[in-house]
Amino acid sequence: MTAVRERFRQLHEAGTFLLPNPWDAGSARLLASLGFAALATTSSGFAATLGKPDQHVTRDELVAHVAALTAAVDVPLNVDAERCFAETAAGIGETVDLLAEAGAAGISIEDYDPVTGRLETLETGAERVAAAARACARHGIVLTARAENHLYGRDDLDDTITRLRAYREAGADVVYAPGLRAPADLGRVVAEVPAPVNVLAVGGAPAVPELAALGVRRISTGGALAWAAYGAMRDAARELLTAGTTTFRDRALRDDEIETAFGQG
Repeated sequence: MTAVRERFRQLHEAGTFLLPNPWDAGSARLLASLGFAALATTSSGFAATLGKPDQHVTRDELVAHVAALTAAVDVPLNVDAERCFAETAAGIGETVDLLAEAGAAGISIEDYDPVTGRLETLETGAERVAAAARACARHGIVLTARAENHLYGRDDLDDTITRLRAYREAGADVVYAPGLRAPADLGRVVAEVPAPVNVLAVGGAPAVPELAALGVRRISTGGALAWAAYGAMRDAARELLTAGTTTFRDRALRDDEIETAFGQG
């Protein structure tokens, strides 16, 4: 496990890498078979596999999910731990310990509380990041701190940068402000926050080569791949239901691709 975590840390040292988000063990194995160097969980995609909305998964469910994914693939796994399922520093540390035992190579913590429907204050957010950083350091886990402003209607880039700088100073290894898409905004984050920057690949965001040119270190997909897969299933099911045909099979995995992804282990 130490080697896997070190490999994940090294990916953040230079260049730009992709961090796609599987939603179950099968999608993790498929992505690993395509050659991605690391993977990350998606809170919304995983919740969908349980028939739940995002932010309604329990800690025990997430820990079991992480254990299943790390058993299925040998590439590093970053975990979307939401708020780390805790209100106290001790509770945050306990969550990190459980995810470490399940095989996580990286963990993210965010500063939005869905219970209150509010962003944490800067001071509280930094304190929570510091608690997660102390726990991650015990295991050699890469910690990503997320500023959730732009997902919840607070389009204040100055505040986002202030938060990310504070989270970096509190011990985060990587910073992440999901929802940013304008090249100028992303360029400011890269220039003004002294840490590797993760960007979410969203509609309207620059393509991967452009993000790399801006200095972005890591690009993740969030729930996008899960929703694309569910969309493909919806379209196939509608064709079967309405037309009674199965042309969707033409877009399915080939036998050799199935064997590569699932034939071993």
